[in-house]
Amino acid sequence: MNQENNLQTRIAVIDKEVTWDKTQVIMSKTNAFGIIEYANEVFVDVSGYEDYELMGQPHNIIRHPDMPKVIFKVLWENLKQGKNFHAIVKNLAKSGRYYWVITDFEIAKDENGVIVNYFGRRQAVPHEVISLHIEPLYKKLLQIEAASGVEFSEKYLIGFLEEKKRSYVEYIKELIYEHEKAQSKFANYEMKAEDEEEERGFFSRLFGR
Repeated sequence: MNQENNLQTRIAVIDKEVTWDKTQVIMSKTNAFGIIEYANEVFVDVSGYEDYELMGQPHNIIRHPDMPKVIFKVLWENLKQGKNFHAIVKNLAKSGRYYWVITDFEIAKDENGVIVNYFGRRQAVPHEVISLHIEPLYKKLLQIEAASGVEFSEKYLIGFLEEKKRSYVEYIKELIYEHEKAQSKFANYEMKAEDEEEERGFFSRLFGR
């Protein structure tokens, strides 16, 4: 962890986006503690790190300082319970530039049901979804964390989602769906009732699995 923190302090954050092929899927495999065991070529190209620089490092080597800690808290609480979690995340490349992704996970367990690996897939997120909805929310959460800590950042997030009558995953799903509908990519696709089966179908289509 100290090695990761020291590395990040040497990276000068640049407010410019990484140029990358957003049709590609960033993939990685970590152990149960989030240590990288595999990164595909897309991960290497987008993050700017070489394979040997990523292997054995905590996945938060690419954590951007603009990310609220509460999002990772909720993400890891779900993953440790064996639940997939779709989060919109701003990552930090080695160059100091950023790139936004949405996450998707497969969780591997041993014969005793103990989690041994996480297989992560990440895809690009539409710019309008980020600029109009996610950035304003994350900036507010960061401000609250700076002033009052993660506990109250989480309380704000819970209240925000209660007002929307959505879970976090339902909220970002709705944002992406509404963007897709506006782009007429899925003009014949009708939203079904919000249930677990339909939710899996939406994200399976999004990630192509």
